[in-house]
Amino acid sequence: MEKAVFLKLLGENIVRLRLAKGWSQTELANACNKDRQTLHKVENGQVNVSVYFLLQIANALEVAVNQILIFK
Repeated sequence: MEKAVFLKLLGENIVRLRLAKGWSQTELANACNKDRQTLHKVENGQVNVSVYFLLQIANALEVAVNQILIFK
């Protein structure tokens, strides 16, 4: 899988999980101690996030990290 495709699918999963929780980008960003612009870039596949940032996102969304990485 190409990097751009992976990052796009990753971002789509984060959006799906965030919306399932009923949160805005700002709410998730705040829960991860990041700014909304950073989260926007992640959700749009524009940045390659660290594993620790994925853990922060997963913890905030109350899901396992692997749920973010399972592309359907």
